[in-house]
Amino acid sequence: MKSSHHVQLPTAEDVAVAARDWFVEQCQQAIAARGKCIVALSGGSTPKRLYELLSELSEGMIDWPKVHLFWGDERDVPANHSQSNYRMVREALLDRLKAAKPVVYRIPTGQQSVERAAREYELMMREFACGARFQFDVVLLGLGDDAHTASLFPETIALTITDRWVVANQVLKLSTNRVTMTAPVLNSARHVAFLVCGSNKQWAIDKIMGATRNPTLYPAQLIQPEGELWWFTDESLKMP
Repeated sequence: MKSSHHVQLPTAEDVAVAARDWFVEQCQQAIAARGKCIVALSGGSTPKRLYELLSELSEGMIDWPKVHLFWGDERDVPANHSQSNYRMVREALLDRLKAAKPVVYRIPTGQQSVERAAREYELMMREFACGARFQFDVVLLGLGDDAHTASLFPETIALTITDRWVVANQVLKLSTNRVTMTAPVLNSARHVAFLVCGSNKQWAIDKIMGATRNPTLYPAQLIQPEGELWWFTDESLKMP
């Protein structure tokens, strides 16, 4: 990890606004340097507000056709399901953009097994990389009150996998299956941002920052990117 930054603001709305400005800057820099910006998106209420704010930007702030959107994880539901991370982003951002659109790579859940959806998504990513190393410019992450991030949940098989980019992950405590990117591909990123609001996340923050390293119990400890790590939090949270 090159460096770590913490931006703390009074409210969740302030956090979303700051994250929007940060996202715009990262997109502009990536496009200027490499001709495109590769992004992994997160579900969650704070990211949703960020996406809404991005949809309201003045035309030209982001060159959307040069932005490639991937999803860090997805539930085992169709694209139009109310619990779909893809649907949330579509409604908050994609449908609201009036002109140019980003390039979208949806996790193909809902029509097949999560195992096959994970394999297809990894193949899609490998084809995108054209045999080169895959590296995100921006990864957006949330944080669960159990210290999970993406769909990397405590005591699940995905935490141990290092030779895959995308895997199916059974989450017994939720009686559900998910598709999630693995820590190694998320850690390839130039910039990773956690967007975390609400005092109910304090336990998770304390465990990630202050506890003995044990990613089996506290999966977000796995996120140690090659590039910069950013935390955007509201004032309800105390960072150790």
